[in-house]
Amino acid sequence: MENIAVVFIFQVLGISVPYLLASVGATFSERGGVVNLALEGLLLAGAFGAAAGQYLTGSAWAGVGCALLLGLLVALLHAFVTITLKADQIVSGIAINILVMGATRFGLSLLFGSAMNSGRIAGMEAPSLLADPLFLIAVATVVLGHFVMFRTPFGLRLRAAGERAEAVETAGVGVRGLRYAGVLLSGALAALGGAFLVYQQHSFTDNMSAGRGYIALAAMIIGKWSPVGAALASLLFAVTEAMEMWVQTGWLPTQLVQSLPYVITLVVLAGFVGKSTPPAGLGVPYDNER
Repeated sequence: MENIAVVFIFQVLGISVPYLLASVGATFSERGGVVNLALEGLLLAGAFGAAAGQYLTGSAWAGVGCALLLGLLVALLHAFVTITLKADQIVSGIAINILVMGATRFGLSLLFGSAMNSGRIAGMEAPSLLADPLFLIAVATVVLGHFVMFRTPFGLRLRAAGERAEAVETAGVGVRGLRYAGVLLSGALAALGGAFLVYQQHSFTDNMSAGRGYIALAAMIIGKWSPVGAALASLLFAVTEAMEMWVQTGWLPTQLVQSLPYVITLVVLAGFVGKSTPPAGLGVPYDNER
């Protein structure tokens, strides 16, 4: 029984990493005032970048570098469209998700001769999850992210940019730069989540993010736009996904069991979203940036 509990805990921790990295990253984007519905595409871009990078170079760390590069490029596109061009942030996020889905299928065809999946990806060589560098980075991200958000001048200015952008601009700090920084941080962290996902599964498959970006967004809302809160909510969703794998389907339809994480997401959101107060300037373009 003890071994089963340990296996379950490690399974939950492994499942939580993509949610955790994406949701913590999203706090930086949204605290700065930019809705980041592109998390799904950012996870997918990071996963493809890691798979392609390791396939082409044979190095897992080169794959991580490629994941970060693609994540930053996709995040830069979202930032440019929403901050510089002041386009609707929800529409931009959805459009980017669709764009990345198509682009990764095209990339799969070019590299692996299939639009559905890659060859085997070795991933990180680690004796256990607790020794996996990306897992350790994810844990450190929660602590450092919370510190940066609430204990540094950058975090204070970023939060102010999402609450009262005019006050930030009056103080001589560019709102545009802060918002770009928040979105790029979000892109980098979500891309690391994608890299962890592909290394754990040892293969890139079409649309392998499978809704994780949207669940990460829900985790951030439940966590009240706080890195620690987002991480705890990510663990909650990881527990539900792990339970889905452990539930015997003899007396429940398989489709119902597979929908469990999404059903719980809706139920929890219904109970928490009304109690969570988003940044006052979230989703509102700022027209008087320097």
